Amino acid sequence: MEGFKRPIHIGVSAQDIGRYVFLPGSVERVDKIAKFLTDAKSVARHREFYTCTGTLEGVPVSVMSTGIGGPSTSIVMEELFSLGVHTMVRLGSCASTSPQSCLGDVIIPKGAVKMEGTSTQYLPVEFPAVPSYELLKVFSKAAKDIGYPYNTGITITKDSYYTEVTPHTKPVAPLLEYQWEAYRKSGATNTSMECAPIFCIGAMLGIRTASVMICATNFNDYSNDDKDYPRDWEYRAIEVGIEGMRRVIKDDLKKGGVL
Repeated sequence: MEGFKRPIHIGVSAQDIGRYVFLPGSVERVDKIAKFLTDAKSVARHREFYTCTGTLEGVPVSVMSTGIGGPSTSIVMEELFSLGVHTMVRLGSCASTSPQSCLGDVIIPKGAVKMEGTSTQYLPVEFPAVPSYELLKVFSKAAKDIGYPYNTGITITKDSYYTEVTPHTKPVAPLLEYQWEAYRKSGATNTSMECAPIFCIGAMLGIRTASVMICATNFNDYSNDDKDYPRDWEYRAIEVGIEGMRRVIKDDLKKGGVL
């Protein structure tokens, strides 16, 4: 593969990856997702960016970890786009902010609150953070057909994990608590740390994006103990993500789209 362009952060070339990519935050989640691909192999591991590539429906598909939060996710998206990737789907986890989202639910957000700074480096603050409508429909249908409970409510994307978990300990606690309550009353059902940048950067680049997550908590019932994290539930989101991507690829093949 010598001579091929390799962006400095993700450490892969266009020959290493598919044009369809799953974006988990966690390095450990990459192998879990890759098991659902055919003949998946590790192709790179650099910094927090671990990449495996296999196939779905005979078409190359990759999985690349982004690390936590918008800044590192934006690097991944920019560098993957420079290599020709046109479809990026986050596969991860989130926490409930509403009784409408329960432990084990598959979350496929139709939009994101921009409680973060990365997206504003790309687009005006007024620009909405929304996934590709085409993918939203496909992944929602996949969840329904598989039979898992799912929710398509608004997700809250924040920059700081612990300003959500323990806002009362922060000097700006009144502001944080007011914002979270306002978002909840406005219908936000869950929160994570990457969706808004993914949706906004995808819009800026003109590519397709979506997010499929597993809800790891019940509303107002959070534990910060690793033993309470429901890792076995992750496969629900992965199965929906794989099935949804399979349908996207099949549809692209029918249309003669670029793969």
